Amino acid sequence: MINVAIVGTGNISHAHMEGLLTFPDRCRVVALCDIYPQKAEAMKEKYHLECDVFDDHQKMLESRKDINLVHICTPPYVHAQIAINCMNAGCNVLVEKPMATCLAECDSMLAAEKHNHVTLACVAQNRFRNSIYKLKKMADTGLAGKICCAQVDSLWWRGHCYYDLWWRGLWEKEGGGPTLNHAVHHIDMLNWIEGGLPEEVMAVLSNVMHDNSEVEDISIACLRYGNGSVAEVTSSVIHHGEEQGIVLQCADAKLSAPWAVKAEITQTNGFPVSGGNQELIARLNEYYQSIPDLAYEGHTGEIDDVLRALEEGGSVMITGEDGRRTVELITAIYKAGCKKELVRLPIEKEDPYYTFEGILQNATRFYHKSASVENFDEGTITLGNYS
Repeated sequence: MINVAIVGTGNISHAHMEGLLTFPDRCRVVALCDIYPQKAEAMKEKYHLECDVFDDHQKMLESRKDINLVHICTPPYVHAQIAINCMNAGCNVLVEKPMATCLAECDSMLAAEKHNHVTLACVAQNRFRNSIYKLKKMADTGLAGKICCAQVDSLWWRGHCYYDLWWRGLWEKEGGGPTLNHAVHHIDMLNWIEGGLPEEVMAVLSNVMHDNSEVEDISIACLRYGNGSVAEVTSSVIHHGEEQGIVLQCADAKLSAPWAVKAEITQTNGFPVSGGNQELIARLNEYYQSIPDLAYEGHTGEIDDVLRALEEGGSVMITGEDGRRTVELITAIYKAGCKKELVRLPIEKEDPYYTFEGILQNATRFYHKSASVENFDEGTITLGNYS
């Protein structure tokens, strides 16, 4: 039985809790921690838990020596310190996205993982969506040919008051806008499908709808890989309709999540044949349908994977190194957008954008935060549609 603690009991923690409660024979929640302990108490009552409640994670670690796994669901600016403290106490860690606010913090977390011989996993639950998992499988088959161009849309809508929450909309607390906090999932997927980072990044950042926020509410990035292929990543909280998706333009066909396939074939004059390559389309659809569904999706799927790794002594699917790669590409997008220049990867330790202090010094601040509330009333949140 794996003893679990959750640090941070805001909206996203409920996805973690519901995932954990799916496996009552494998894990149990023994502690909840929040700087607003009334929120943790409300969660305890809602899920009828027998657990301790704390207002400080250090107190929790000192009091509950039996914790095996800590889920970190706090704002990004404290991810690194809480994760490092937990790993130094001998706990395994599953940290919400983004892993950290900068590469220096990521490297400190990875060092703590290695030093303490524990497991550090990063939340990227959309790898555990059938549509994304199967798209990756399809790309790996090579049936559609090499990836030539990827289009990644992380399009969300958030009202003006979204950034009234005390820590949102501040570079110092949130670490950025939708590029870091929403598109992080899609950037992880892109890295996973492409098999690595691009060599060059260009980007434009803007804030067009949220004048109570320092950070961007939209970014558009263009990436170029070593093999010459390219990708476009749009990160937004201004798009009505909230559409998320990935389109892979491969040499022989287009593959998309949500699933769709197109394949052209040429006439002798270079123009496409009407109806396309129906034989290849049929073959791709047949292979896609043959891929079995995942046993669990979303956070529940990732929690299942983390529990399995701890039970069997294996590796998690989404490691700290994966989380670092995602932060590196996001950092490159911010650097390119703020400095208005082409950025080449990797980002070295000497680069000002390697540290959070350097990011804060160089970040573009679009507006001054004009309102601040401690907490919102409980309400529904949107986590994306990938089916």
